[in-house]
Amino acid sequence: MEMEMEITLKESAIVRPAQDTPKVSLYNSNLDLVMTRYHVPTVYFYNNPNGCSNFFDPGKLKEALSEILVPFYPVAGRLGFDENGRLEIVCNAQGVLFVEAETSWVMDQLIGDFSDNSQVFRLVPKVDYSAGISSYPLLVLQVTTFKCGGVCLGVAVQHSLGDGTSALHFINSWADTARGLSPSIAPFFDRTLLRARIPPTPKFQHVEFDPPPSMDKTSHSIPASADFIKPSIVSIFGLTVDQLNTLKAKPNAENGDTRKYSTYNVLAAHIWRCVSKARGLSNDQVTKLHIPIDGRSRLKPPLPPGYFGNAILMSSEIARAGDLQSETFTDTTKRIHELLKKVDDEYLRSAIDYIENVPDLSTLVRGPHTFRCPNLAIISWMWLPIHDADFGWGRPIYMGPANVVQEGKIYILPSPTRDGSLSLVTRLETAHMKLFKQLLYEF
Repeated sequence: MEMEMEITLKESAIVRPAQDTPKVSLYNSNLDLVMTRYHVPTVYFYNNPNGCSNFFDPGKLKEALSEILVPFYPVAGRLGFDENGRLEIVCNAQGVLFVEAETSWVMDQLIGDFSDNSQVFRLVPKVDYSAGISSYPLLVLQVTTFKCGGVCLGVAVQHSLGDGTSALHFINSWADTARGLSPSIAPFFDRTLLRARIPPTPKFQHVEFDPPPSMDKTSHSIPASADFIKPSIVSIFGLTVDQLNTLKAKPNAENGDTRKYSTYNVLAAHIWRCVSKARGLSNDQVTKLHIPIDGRSRLKPPLPPGYFGNAILMSSEIARAGDLQSETFTDTTKRIHELLKKVDDEYLRSAIDYIENVPDLSTLVRGPHTFRCPNLAIISWMWLPIHDADFGWGRPIYMGPANVVQEGKIYILPSPTRDGSLSLVTRLETAHMKLFKQLLYEF
């Protein structure tokens, strides 16, 4: 058992906007309402190669934070309910949490550590949900200094506030402000752009909102009780540019399919096939693949560049495990290609209308039951600017989720050196991980 990291909290402060900001309530769209209601934790690690004395100076960071909270004022607000009981964001300038900490550990002990006794979670402030939804900040931050001189910036953003694109828009704008630059894109807060139509008219069968398939009783890996959660672990797997190119050439090599499939498309097909096989699913077992799709550019007209909120639709494809094993790699790739193509303006509007007609929204809010075996979510951060937060002391050497708590979730992360390689941060049942690793590199 690894020893527990000693961490000293030096100061904890609430940072409010530097000027008066609008006292308004922000409407949440249906895409905001179906998000898991928790703070998404991420970590940024920074080297201090020159031994700079004012490295990640808290005063400078807090001053820039206070400034950037003026244009991004909803971030300093709190959750609340409107008169109809609908979740909204109350812009009341109550501020965000900023914690300063230090530890005698060195940074390398923590980068990419997802082991069961990993201490990485301690680099992000813990949110106390017990006092109700209006009690906690929507953004909590922690700057931890290591013995080696490096720093971790731990960030947790409440998911109703925005998706990854919006969270990064804020963090990168804060970093720009700390460097004395004006943020390039202003945030756009009017979420009524994603309001349902009157009357709501869903036109498609939205399998993404159906309850997730559960394990068949005949499957050999079924636990005694359906609620029994099996032990799972997180592993990170790297894929080089050469490996990705080999994978992308496979549909052509396999049956002369000359279509140019995206890296995500072929990778998602490969991962889904490998995971289903590694889990030993029976041929008749139904498995559901979840793919988050950013609707910003797919809507007509597209959302404004700084749209701040959740514009993600968790789209889904369903297949029998036996079909995934018997069909060619190209066939699985085509399934995903069709799914990615299907989500256009009409489909997204139909999904928003579908949610509008659901009497109890809590049935749609995703959680651990959504993704676990026999199902899977493949979340791509490939195109997100996750390494652009330069506060004046250089880009991060690593950025990623602080933890992956749900079995069946896989994150695809780009390389900090921009060399085109990718990392897969993967949580699967412990019994399935070894075979998954073997299958992943067989192509």
